Amino acid sequence: MIDLGALASLRAVDTHGSVVAAAEALGFTPSAVSQQVKRLEKQTGVALLERVGRGVMLTAHGRLLVTDGSRLLTDLEQLESGLHRDSGRVAGRLRVAAFSTAMRGLLAPVVRDLLLGHPDLTLALTEREPWDTVDLVASGQQDLGIVHSWGDVPLHVPGHLVGVTIAHDVADVIVPRDHRLARHTQVSPRDLVDEAWVATPEGTICRQWLSRMYDGTDRTPRIAHVAMEFDSHLALVGAGLGIALVPRLGRRPLSDDVVAVAAHRPTPTREITVLHRASMVESPAVRAVVEALRRPSTDPHRGDPCRRT
Repeated sequence: MIDLGALASLRAVDTHGSVVAAAEALGFTPSAVSQQVKRLEKQTGVALLERVGRGVMLTAHGRLLVTDGSRLLTDLEQLESGLHRDSGRVAGRLRVAAFSTAMRGLLAPVVRDLLLGHPDLTLALTEREPWDTVDLVASGQQDLGIVHSWGDVPLHVPGHLVGVTIAHDVADVIVPRDHRLARHTQVSPRDLVDEAWVATPEGTICRQWLSRMYDGTDRTPRIAHVAMEFDSHLALVGAGLGIALVPRLGRRPLSDDVVAVAAHRPTPTREITVLHRASMVESPAVRAVVEALRRPSTDPHRGDPCRRT
């Protein structure tokens, strides 16, 4: 009989392109993944991987097994969710991927009470960018993913994933306290066309939104410094090196040397969504985590929870 755990490892090798990358995604050692694939080859009697240069790729048999086996894994997951639903127990291990400010502003405030309330539930948290998170949840390597999308900047989500919007988060323009705009109550992109920005790297969703803000000004933002973490943005603004667009969710209290100014026309707002596979919709554990994340918080930097419908 085919080992379903080994099948999941083979699918991870296919998704990530190597045994090492698959092992990192699954939380195993490369040796453990290799042993699982070898056990699967012994069970099926065919070669599933072939070496190409320093890497590996799936054979035709391996690709067929992953394609057809993925449907089997989905059916099994749906069956397991149904059994948990019928028992009413919030139990099991859920793998959750989230972007950095969601990790600080959404997960960290609720995870302790969630686990105390459900002692049979275990969470494994991983920090990932939204595009990576979508792929990991879609391919079965994470169970839940917290992602964000800014305004009309699209985030493609496959049809077999379910999304639940849990919050809307607004970003402010952060300027040095002695900046000419520090006394303004709000600013528009036209007020900022000559400013030097501290921004996230090219290709990130936040960088795309910053560029989209300038639509209609006949200008593009002048990027002076690039940093991935918003805490770094705040430090660089405090040093007088530019201004930054920083979301409120997960934002640490501002130091005395910087000021947050509201932005409008447009107001930079991102929608925060929890994703999971449709096969897990009946899972009490999934429902418990989603509900905990939707619950209003007293943290002023958490973002605005969506109203329940």
